Amino acid sequence: MATTIRKPFQGITNIVRFNWHFYILALVLSLLLIWVHIILVYLILAGTCISLVVSWYIYDRSDLYTLNWLPDIHPENVINIHAGFDETSALLAARYPKAKLAVFDFYDPKLHTEVSVKRARKAYPPYPGTKNIRTSNIPSAKADVIFLLFSAHEIRNHKEREVFFTQLKYSLQPHGCIIVAEHLRDPLNFLAYNFGFFHFFSRNIWETTFAAAGLNISAESSITPFIATYTLTKC
Repeated sequence: MATTIRKPFQGITNIVRFNWHFYILALVLSLLLIWVHIILVYLILAGTCISLVVSWYIYDRSDLYTLNWLPDIHPENVINIHAGFDETSALLAARYPKAKLAVFDFYDPKLHTEVSVKRARKAYPPYPGTKNIRTSNIPSAKADVIFLLFSAHEIRNHKEREVFFTQLKYSLQPHGCIIVAEHLRDPLNFLAYNFGFFHFFSRNIWETTFAAAGLNISAESSITPFIATYTLTKC
């Protein structure tokens, strides 16, 4: 009787021997996936650090909150409108001590669902005398200047935003203006905030909104390369 003598691990050895190209491919793919994973981790960490550094520069190191970038005006009636997080009313009151300041909050939890705003409202009390309003119904007023500083982008619906700015136009004195400060959905803010820049609106969207509301851009400037400011007047 013939006896078949097999070496230890002969079966698995033959499989590897005859199909070695599959195992080399699997090894190469595994190494590539490991490197891709490492690169992705570094990109995510780098993007997070960049956004924090840019935010520190804008909100803590620039002239943004000195208000030195504002035009040299002497208004009698000022309106400041925010979306639930107010860091500017006290600054505006100090900037225009002789003006009558009205502060409006258009935040509506059913319409404006940004979770960060909800957290901010819990962390900071409202400015004294702040009135809650609806974007479609601005209290009757004849303001010399209306401020919208990093708040109008919280109105995500285009039609609601157009109605809102139309309401603001009717609240202006004939010589009055609206000052809007916003991040833009542009390449620079994409580099700073990556996909977070989708929370901003493009220059074209803002221009379309202003035109639909019957407002003219009388001046445009940049506080920092990441922020655009518009001075709006009645057409």
